[in-house]
Amino acid sequence: MITERLEEVLEAIWSSTENKTYSLETIQARCAVDFTEKDLKELEDLNLIVRSADKILFSSNGREIAAGIMRRHRLAEVLVSSILKMKNSQMEEVACKVEHCLLPEVEESICTLLGHPDICPDGKPIPKGKCCKNGTRIHDNVVVGLNELKASEKGKISYIKPSNHSNLHHLLSLGIYPGTIVTVHRTSPVCCVKLENTELALDKVIAENIFVWRIPSN
Repeated sequence: MITERLEEVLEAIWSSTENKTYSLETIQARCAVDFTEKDLKELEDLNLIVRSADKILFSSNGREIAAGIMRRHRLAEVLVSSILKMKNSQMEEVACKVEHCLLPEVEESICTLLGHPDICPDGKPIPKGKCCKNGTRIHDNVVVGLNELKASEKGKISYIKPSNHSNLHHLLSLGIYPGTIVTVHRTSPVCCVKLENTELALDKVIAENIFVWRIPSN
């Protein structure tokens, strides 16, 4: 299991590699977290990177995993800028949150929803997925806000657009996280949902910021 911290380090190595720079100093400057020698050693032990002289390079396995991480990150950037209409000043911060909450299993559906974008908003290439190579254009489910589901409808949480960290952590503590299936019981005056054996009442603003894949009733 690769932690979010190590994912951030792999992203920084990827960004540096794109610019044909491989030094520790360059990678540290591009990384969103302060990493240590212990983190690099862990990546080495996982056979994700190799170090040669003053260069940090990907192993073949590491490059494949890093490509997936960058793909999700840059798809998240496109998502928050084009679909959620986030401003550039907010895009990167929210994209980072969405990226780590985004289920790999819905990645292709989101890419299809976005029309298989080639580049992210700042012009950097998005690594291709199977759906891009197959030219997939049809998706069965639609991503909607939880507030758009009707009573008795079910949805699988795809991602959360938190207004702040404390809000996100609160939702996670309630069991609301990507992959959870929720059933709507009532939509007014608040959104009442059931997940596993728990029933929750969510106000409109919170429900609007929880995005789900609608599950067909059949």
